[in-house]
Amino acid sequence: MQLSASPYEERLTAPRSWWAICFLIGIAMALVFLPFGTLPLLGALVGGTAVSAVVASAYGSIRIRVVGDSLIAGEAKIPVAALGDAEIMDQEEARAWRTYKADPRAFMLLRAYIPTALRVQVTDPADPTPYLYLSTREPERLIAALEAARATA
Repeated sequence: MQLSASPYEERLTAPRSWWAICFLIGIAMALVFLPFGTLPLLGALVGGTAVSAVVASAYGSIRIRVVGDSLIAGEAKIPVAALGDAEIMDQEEARAWRTYKADPRAFMLLRAYIPTALRVQVTDPADPTPYLYLSTREPERLIAALEAARATA
């Protein structure tokens, strides 16, 4: 598979504040185990922090990539030839499209902690998905990568 002229890859990592929350969850677990002594308290602190950090890391490990002639967003893979126009959405428009304007048939790769998004029309008549909603911190770069991949396809 040939890489596009403008390869794109973005990991939708969790914000830094989530890591502080992971530590606070560890502290809360430690407080629960406080009556049982020092060792259970320390175990709960470490265990609670570690488990919540693993959950935050897993939630933020999803990626959006343009590889060759395909867009890979999470578990979905779609050829760029099946994609139509892309629209950059600011914070307010993105909120609208993930709530009351959303189509239940759409593919939604959303992370509420990312304020901007890209809505890409699906032009494949065999695909019932009307559009892809992709949370992205760099919508301009993603559009450029899609256009470059479309030009080389």
